[in-house]
Amino acid sequence: MRWIRFTAEGRTAYGILEGERIAEVAGDPFKGYEATSRRHDLSAVRIEVPVIPPTFYCAGLNYVEHVKEGAAKRGEVPNIPTKPDMGYRAANALIAHGETIVIPADATEKVHYEGELVAVVGRKAKHLTEENALSCLLGWTIGNDVSERTWQKADRTFWRSKNTDTFKPMGPWIETEFDLDAAETIVRLNGEIRTRFPTNHMLFGVAKFIATMTRYLTLHPGDIIWMGTDGVSPDLRHGDVVDIEITGLGHLTNPVIREGA
Repeated sequence: MRWIRFTAEGRTAYGILEGERIAEVAGDPFKGYEATSRRHDLSAVRIEVPVIPPTFYCAGLNYVEHVKEGAAKRGEVPNIPTKPDMGYRAANALIAHGETIVIPADATEKVHYEGELVAVVGRKAKHLTEENALSCLLGWTIGNDVSERTWQKADRTFWRSKNTDTFKPMGPWIETEFDLDAAETIVRLNGEIRTRFPTNHMLFGVAKFIATMTRYLTLHPGDIIWMGTDGVSPDLRHGDVVDIEITGLGHLTNPVIREGA
């Protein structure tokens, strides 16, 4: 099942995507819903961010090659994490599929993108084990973690580098049936493949993260967990288009502009 959040006829609602048609529901997949008779063509609606999360979590350094390549660029010995490490991001940075990433006028040229798998929590969860951790999930979507790397080095909390408005594209929908082991992440810049990797080739899997997190905190319906990325990206430029594909989930595509360009 694909859950899509969309705006049509001046209303924002949830629906179930069936091919190129949306069956609108009353309510949402987190608190409950009922079917309606309203139907929409996908091409006729505006796709919205699939959920505005109560809490926005992100895994830190969760792919070995990403750690190694980043260290090599800095001339350092790679420091491979030995345990799951979780951070937080701000919902103000979220934008939907098709919306524009805006690089601030005073940003440096070191603005990068990262294709990430996103786990979407569907029910309240605490003290889960690795064996039952995935039972709390509603489904999966795609994220693009945009970062200003110069600011990332300068700002102790990453408040600008990671959380500037438009720096977290996510979508286009939530897929409830997904074969993580078979999935591949493919990142394109202006139509050219720049990175591809097995999506589940993580240091610590989704179940490990959820089990570790729920030992200390409660997950709530609508929370999202971005699972990290592999590889490195070139600098983003005004006029670029970034496309993140995760096989089985779809494409998250966003154009890029720079303020004042």
